[in-house]
Amino acid sequence: MNLNVDRLFKMGLNPERLIIGLMSGTSVDGLDVALCKFSGSGNTTKIKILHFETVAYNDDYRQEIKSVFSKHTVDLEKVCLLNGWIATQHADIINKCLAKWVVDPSTVDLIASHGQTIYHAPKFLHGQQKFSNATLQIGDGDHLAVKTGITTISDFRQKHIAAGGEGAPLAVYGDFLIFSEKGENRIMLNIGGIANFTYLPGDLDGCKVFSTDTGTGNTLMDAYIQQNFEGQYFDDQSAVASKGTVNATLLDQLKANDFFKKGFPKTTGPELFNLAYVQKAMSATGIEAISHHDMMATLNRFSADTLCNAIQSCSTGLTDVVIYISGGGMHNPLLMKNIREQLPGYTFKVTDSLGINPDAKEALLFAVLANETVAGGKIKIGNGTEDIPFVSMGKISFAQ
Repeated sequence: MNLNVDRLFKMGLNPERLIIGLMSGTSVDGLDVALCKFSGSGNTTKIKILHFETVAYNDDYRQEIKSVFSKHTVDLEKVCLLNGWIATQHADIINKCLAKWVVDPSTVDLIASHGQTIYHAPKFLHGQQKFSNATLQIGDGDHLAVKTGITTISDFRQKHIAAGGEGAPLAVYGDFLIFSEKGENRIMLNIGGIANFTYLPGDLDGCKVFSTDTGTGNTLMDAYIQQNFEGQYFDDQSAVASKGTVNATLLDQLKANDFFKKGFPKTTGPELFNLAYVQKAMSATGIEAISHHDMMATLNRFSADTLCNAIQSCSTGLTDVVIYISGGGMHNPLLMKNIREQLPGYTFKVTDSLGINPDAKEALLFAVLANETVAGGKIKIGNGTEDIPFVSMGKISFAQ
């Protein structure tokens, strides 16, 4: 038996594993690095986050990603070069984190890397009959493994698509295993660039679990701020939006897209929800100009309205629903105010109350997927259809 395979086999049998979860989202603000201790798998999984840090990207990294991110036409050579370059940048960040945390890399069993999404193309969006759902994350797993010396599992979304899914949201698998609680109906709400949530039934019936994107979270607000406020990457403390007034006509047009009429689950991305989308809505309503404050107030409300509409339509008839929030949007005071006002019958909590740092949640969930790849894969989650297929995900890259 190949020594790497033998080592992987024994890793799956070990009572505990150390796994680094990585997440770099569509906001391209930084790399989330979570060092987690795992024991068990499936619904017996126990996790402790030993260390966590978000390492901010520098302007050079952001500009390189923006040169290919969510664009129909790109420089193919640049994509090819970035695939290894991004992994090298992430490996450097990991090595520095381990040194800072005084953790020997040889004690770490796995890296679980989401990579960097540069294009997401569900079939309903690309509309080409002969092609299926598609998505592309770059940041090659082999480069990560070699440059850190740690076996790496990456490219999780492709298996989901191969089995008929849209490649997202993948949070449903980890959410069910880690956060389900008998007697409490839970909605695990993540507000990143795109907002999504997982529904976890209080009866623990895995066949009722589902996860869906709801539409834009922070992506439109961040893009507008970056375009119009030099040196700013987001609306810190809702400083801009809180001074504006919602433009009801523009808001209605923003919400008129067919995406919001589709059933659940569904996925989307900045390929649809971008500044061109906003400009198109302005043209359709005859709005020639709007103040920065009013635009940000409207975009903030757009995220809140579409998110709340999705939650309400998916939880009709349920009682005692608790919403656990994570993601960058939870730090936006006006967005949270708009959400709470529209969902008065729901209880809101942060995942801190479940022992999980909300900023670390997405990185943790990819670590869960990696743990299931080597030690689990026995628990059925979701309805078993193409929407949420029963699959183990991720490609394995050995360090040597």
